[in-house]
Amino acid sequence: MSMGLLILGMALVTFAVRWPVLALVGRIDLPAPVFRALKYVPPAVLTAIIVPGVMMPQGALWLWWDNAYLVAGIVAALVAWKTRSLLAVIPVGIAVFLGWRLLVAWIG
Repeated sequence: MSMGLLILGMALVTFAVRWPVLALVGRIDLPAPVFRALKYVPPAVLTAIIVPGVMMPQGALWLWWDNAYLVAGIVAALVAWKTRSLLAVIPVGIAVFLGWRLLVAWIG
């Protein structure tokens, strides 16, 4: 029961913080530079989430050849850049990650 209340409380806090801003933006006209700047928010947030997980999967900076997260992340970024297809990036990234882990375990 307390877990349900915790989730409900987090949902209410998230809604209470975001709703006034969304309601206000819907009623006033924002300048064009603000809209141009807002286009960069999703890539910035995604980068802030992904980079620490790729470069520090064990909590410390790990920039070595045996870091499967880093290798798969680099390959996935290259595939995304070349194909611009999420349907290509996901399976290639997973395959490289699993394959690299197997290779590193096999090497030693």
